[in-house]
Amino acid sequence: MELKLKRPLVFFDLETTGVNVATDRIVEVSFLKVMPNGEETVYTKKINPEVPIPAESSFFHGIYDEDVKDAPNFKAIAVELAAFIENGDLAGYNSNKFDVPMLMEEFLRAGVDFSLEGRAFVDVQNIFHQMEQRTLKAAYKFYCNENLENAHTAEADVRATYEVLKAQLTKYEGAAFEDKHGVVSYPVVNDVEALHAFTNLSKPVDFAGRLVYNAEGLETINFGKHKGKPIIEVFEQEPSYYAWMQNGDFPLYTKKVLENIWNRYKKEKSEQKAKAAAATHSVEDKKLAKKEFNQQKEEAPQNISLDMLKGLQDKFKK
Repeated sequence: MELKLKRPLVFFDLETTGVNVATDRIVEVSFLKVMPNGEETVYTKKINPEVPIPAESSFFHGIYDEDVKDAPNFKAIAVELAAFIENGDLAGYNSNKFDVPMLMEEFLRAGVDFSLEGRAFVDVQNIFHQMEQRTLKAAYKFYCNENLENAHTAEADVRATYEVLKAQLTKYEGAAFEDKHGVVSYPVVNDVEALHAFTNLSKPVDFAGRLVYNAEGLETINFGKHKGKPIIEVFEQEPSYYAWMQNGDFPLYTKKVLENIWNRYKKEKSEQKAKAAAATHSVEDKKLAKKEFNQQKEEAPQNISLDMLKGLQDKFKK
């Protein structure tokens, strides 16, 4: 089944020095951009991480220090890469938890303002795990009935992810899904927005999962002593928590999102304070105006009555 797209959908996969989003670096990127008309474009590059690649990571993806010593660093290709995926939705395998936050970390380090606002995110692994619960290699075998050759190379993995998603759309067309609350739906449909909703059930705010939306749509803390509390409530109770997170070992994108929430919180507090002050001034102004009016009333000449007029006439009568 071919994808029905309203705008480009960019499948991507990253090979890295490790799995710590905050401290590890990318050593290879591969992006497969699928256009609404079906046209495909591939962007694949090895990246010099500017740090040694651990042996266990090289054993996993087959990329060693020697392979990337003459490759560009991420900053050198960041603008080009951002342009390649501009205006596109993003798709990948375990991309919401790892590849998207890792990519954002590298863009932020490179000083490239790449926004995630308004994009849909389709995590093929989430469809797979919720419907079948398998690995990518098993998924490829299960859905495409083929063995995945060159597994854990970026381009092989990203193309396999693309083929698996198309096969999933065919297999699960009209298939029911029952969530943990017993609600039945038919979520795997040929629509990127619907797949975005189905593969983002945890509703992360920062993709690393440290900040999530709760059932009411409020941004909440998803770890530690404040887990489950709305972020604004934490700011009210413990303002220093913001500074602690900004100085802690958290991903840069998590800090950026938190900063946006903090700035919004401070702006709302300032506006509330200004409104309260304006209301107080308004009451005081009304009291002052009333006082001045009463004073003027007391000082104003009395109206001349008919009796007074008659008295004056009698007084000056010739």
